Amino acid sequence: MLKAERVSFIMNRLQALYPEPPVPLDHSDPYTLLIAVLLSAQCTDERVNQVTPALFKAADNPADMAQLDVEDIRAIIRPCGLSPQKSRAIKRLSEMLLEEHRGEVPADIEALERLPGVGHKTASVVMAQAFGVPAFPVDTHIHRLAQRWGLTSGKNVTQTERDLKRLFPKDRWNALHLQIIFYGREYCSARGCDGRVCDICRTCYPTRKHPKKTLKA
Repeated sequence: MLKAERVSFIMNRLQALYPEPPVPLDHSDPYTLLIAVLLSAQCTDERVNQVTPALFKAADNPADMAQLDVEDIRAIIRPCGLSPQKSRAIKRLSEMLLEEHRGEVPADIEALERLPGVGHKTASVVMAQAFGVPAFPVDTHIHRLAQRWGLTSGKNVTQTERDLKRLFPKDRWNALHLQIIFYGREYCSARGCDGRVCDICRTCYPTRKHPKKTLKA
């Protein structure tokens, strides 16, 4: 199967499986989404969704969050891991939103990336899911699947993001980001598929004899 054929098959298969993929992190506005995505670093979405109700009850906007002590934030978000760094980042980014953006989350990826604790992937998720701006956030899971499906030979998520943006139509990026995540969890997980098990892997590479090794992200 040629790469163009793989791209078409993958896009159609994912659309059939997940025609309207939901945002997996519970949120009510761009600010709560930003905080939830920040917390999801090295943590499952399920765990984040268990933690954020208590956090957002205490503060669900930059003004209220900036008033909380770092230790109070840390006590709530501790189950998500990396709580010392994340609690400091949450408080400081809330202060910066008040100081520099009138308390609003900016719909600008460069401005988002300047906030503490907000890297390119987090900023891309907010741009895509809060503001509907085409973006293709790539984490280690999407990186792994893109390699299994022959869409990239990238050694890092930056190169993989570039390759995926080049292969897929811009108006599909936001949905595909979520669709690939859901497919990976359900059918092509790190343990559930080694590049020879799931439907997409078997269709794209029916003669593959050995597990597909993923280049480090």
